[in-house]
Amino acid sequence: MAFIDRGNGLNFQGAHILSINQFEKQDVTRVFDVADQMQPYALRKKVTRVLEGAILGNMFFEASTRTRVSFGSAFNLLGGEVRETAGFESSALVKGESLQDTARVLSGFSDVICMRHPDEGSVAEFATASRVPVMNGGDGANEHPTQALLDLYTIRKELAATGRDIDGLTIAMVGDLRHGRTVHSLCKLLCLYDNVKVVLVSPKELLLPAELIEAMRSSGIAVQTSEDLAPSIADVDIVYSTRIQEERFGSKQEADLYRGRFRLNQAIYTEFCQPNTVIMHPLPRDSRADANELDNDLNNNPNLAIFRQTDNGVLVRMALFALVLGVVDTVDKYSHDIRWFNARA
Repeated sequence: MAFIDRGNGLNFQGAHILSINQFEKQDVTRVFDVADQMQPYALRKKVTRVLEGAILGNMFFEASTRTRVSFGSAFNLLGGEVRETAGFESSALVKGESLQDTARVLSGFSDVICMRHPDEGSVAEFATASRVPVMNGGDGANEHPTQALLDLYTIRKELAATGRDIDGLTIAMVGDLRHGRTVHSLCKLLCLYDNVKVVLVSPKELLLPAELIEAMRSSGIAVQTSEDLAPSIADVDIVYSTRIQEERFGSKQEADLYRGRFRLNQAIYTEFCQPNTVIMHPLPRDSRADANELDNDLNNNPNLAIFRQTDNGVLVRMALFALVLGVVDTVDKYSHDIRWFNARA
């Protein structure tokens, strides 16, 4: 298997990955092509040590399970090592150290850094002082670029199974669109594609920021808004549900005003959705009784793609590490067969 970095478009090697604004359509295609070629390693059919000796600094100053572990697993699968900081209380930031000083120090210990922080723009600020590439694992309600890439990669794979494509996509985005950084980044990414239709389903108070709606419309996306779930999901390829982002509200009581407004279960899906409508969610889904945006009775629905999304996150992040650290064409050179029982086989 040959890994070819064609060198067109975005110069990935040594680059920070901070925003979807950095990407053109050809750059997204490059990431997806490399992600496809990472399948044998993600599925543990082969092992590569191409990043042996390299260190990922995983810095998460906001709660995370999937993103943090996914970044770490992706780096490990390429043969690298991971060092983690989780929470302000375990970092020097709690002592008053600036992001710039933290960046100068930790970039001396790492070859690449993934960072999540609750403040918008914080990861970009950190990157200005870092001596190594920085990847944005989520900065407040702003962006989550690697999540958007894995979401679109999932959309591409799910649609391809039934002969459809991203160009011509119709997608309903449901829930807290004002604070949902995954939605913000995905909307920016969809602007690179043709004949896309987006239905924004949310309370008016939680509607997608106006500048993002305008950007989509300016790029040719047909955008509709709605506060009614059922008719909004009747003729779409994808239902992309999100939870109420309680941590972005002033209080739990304020978040509770919107919790549970848009619940999708198997009965609603059967009545209103097309038979091949794909269900997505960036996770975690809120399964508490007063929220339950995606009911557990959907778990056996073959079109529920939420766990395929998380698997795809490892592939996409492996691809980004390989591109940014310049090892795309040597992954196979440092590979060998696995030596343990593979439960995925």
